[in-house]
Amino acid sequence: MHILGVDIGGSGIKGAIVDTITGTLITERHRIKTPKPATPEAIAEVLAQLVTHFNWNGPVGCGFPAAIQHGVAKTASNISKSFIGCNIDKLFTETTHCTCYAVNDADAAGMAEIYFGEGADQSGVVMLITIGTGLGTALFTDGKLMPNTELGHLFLENGASAEHYASDAVRKSEDLSWKSWGNRFNTYLTLMEKLFWPDLIILGGGASKKFDKFNAQLTVQTPVKPAAFLNQAGIVGAALYAKSKTI
Repeated sequence: MHILGVDIGGSGIKGAIVDTITGTLITERHRIKTPKPATPEAIAEVLAQLVTHFNWNGPVGCGFPAAIQHGVAKTASNISKSFIGCNIDKLFTETTHCTCYAVNDADAAGMAEIYFGEGADQSGVVMLITIGTGLGTALFTDGKLMPNTELGHLFLENGASAEHYASDAVRKSEDLSWKSWGNRFNTYLTLMEKLFWPDLIILGGGASKKFDKFNAQLTVQTPVKPAAFLNQAGIVGAALYAKSKTI
């Protein structure tokens, strides 16, 4: 089954048509800059542009930076707070004229890794952390998702919000070296390990492509691996989520 997967982020909105049987992209990824302000109507319009770009008329899976319950956004990270309480599925479906299914963006990335990537056949607790504009998390137990964990918003022992201290956006805005940022990120991983004792931690998002530049700073006991899909995980996982809703 082919489904259009879209990864909606604070800086860019990326999409591609996905073969959900193999987890591969069958088109080139297309990216459009996230509008400012990132209001519901503005995001929906960009999604419609992606649908037009791919000449698509089937189901659409949308990885979205929010906790989502029954299609409704309960939070809003790095996008307009006016999304809170918005029925995203309904808005996106009406705007694109395609049936749209929204899922937390980190949960989407985690689904890709659990089905086809580093988490495939991994028993026990698997945590995926997406490193980008913020810090997204997905938590699985024996392959089953606990949705909307939003653990990037936890406060560290130093009093800082995790994603305001150790996201890739912070690394860029504060012009941190990979070593300095890696030490910050290790502080966050150490907290995750103490709280959840995962059997595997998978890192996704843009910074996962530079894993070799900060791996030496990580001191946790848990095995840490970059996502097999790197920053394509959100697209693939969003498509998988839409497939699960249409079967």
